[in-house]
Amino acid sequence: MSRLVMKFGGTSVADLDRIRNVALHVKRERDSGHEVAVVVSAMSGKTNELVAWVKDASALYDPREYDAVVASGEQVTAGLLAIALQRLGLAARSWQGWQVPVQTSDAHGVARIEAIEASGIEEGFRRGEVAVVAGFQGVHAGTGRIATLGRGGSDTSAVAVAAAIRADRCDIYTDVDGVYTTDPRVVPKARRLERIAFEEMLEMASLGAKVLQVRSVELAMVHGVPTFVRSSFDDPAAPRPGTLICGEEDIVESQVVTGIAFSRDEAQVTLRRLKDAPGIAASVFIPLAEAGINVDMIIQVASGDNRHTDMTFTTTTADFERACALLTDKKAAIGFETLEGSTDVVKVSAIGVGMRSHAGVAAQAFQALSDKGINIRAITTSEIKFSVLIDAAYTELAVRTLHTLYGLDRVAA
Repeated sequence: MSRLVMKFGGTSVADLDRIRNVALHVKRERDSGHEVAVVVSAMSGKTNELVAWVKDASALYDPREYDAVVASGEQVTAGLLAIALQRLGLAARSWQGWQVPVQTSDAHGVARIEAIEASGIEEGFRRGEVAVVAGFQGVHAGTGRIATLGRGGSDTSAVAVAAAIRADRCDIYTDVDGVYTTDPRVVPKARRLERIAFEEMLEMASLGAKVLQVRSVELAMVHGVPTFVRSSFDDPAAPRPGTLICGEEDIVESQVVTGIAFSRDEAQVTLRRLKDAPGIAASVFIPLAEAGINVDMIIQVASGDNRHTDMTFTTTTADFERACALLTDKKAAIGFETLEGSTDVVKVSAIGVGMRSHAGVAAQAFQALSDKGINIRAITTSEIKFSVLIDAAYTELAVRTLHTLYGLDRVAA
């Protein structure tokens, strides 16, 4: 008998009717002979409501109590789904993170899973039970306190449970029917991918695609868990196959570029006329790192006098003001003349394992964007992707241009 983990996000369990629909999806798989563990998120909007209550209670809240409050949303969903399954005649029980237990670090609000003891769930399988596990949460063994995994943490919970129980696959149900070559709202010709490699999905998730949480893809890749992205809004009796995220070796033929991702959550910072001397980059980026400010694209250009340089980097829009304030405070120590910043930028990326064996892929994009009058502010590359920073006003034009350039448009029937 094969084992299957099914994960349902907030929109999939938004109300009782949606929970009853989820129960039908689970029953289909159980009737097919699978041992099933289900991981659930809180109902859509519930976590935001709980977070708002915490912040309203106190701006300086205890993060341990924050986790105790926000983890309750998943507890409600798990119990309701177990009841819905029982009504359909299935044996089912709900599991909270501490009951499994899902052992985590003590970084409340952004904890990481350290271990899962799955013997209780497996014993339930032997009794014919469906395990309904509250996602997004675990327990720190040292303190016994509930800890949450951060937004999107239920995806990570699902893959981790799948690895712990040695599941044959993990199905992530959401409000889309798979992974697309790009956002269909921006490019109507975007098409659903039948398969995508773990590495490609990891890049797409980290570069702006919102289908899966980055850590869940990392876990799936490390543990070799085949993962499907499917739609919970399909007819439970006849669901579509979705997109399989798998090892590169399981993809018979892949295109040079698999998908185009973009992120609007970008800000650009430029320091003019820094001293061109050893250690200048460290003087800029060590304080930012110590403040917990992540940077991405970095460009340093030497000036003609060999004494000064300009440096540009990107960070998130949320960290932009903090980064500018920190660097301004350290202006004298760093030794730059002026600081310039912009938040009206976007990062557009092309991803594909086929880039490893094909030259000139990025150069084609640079020419195509130039032909459309789109100026590139910054560029980063890796073995299987490249990213460009452009003015936000050109986002849709750039995405459509690259999507067509690499032959990703849906072929008309």
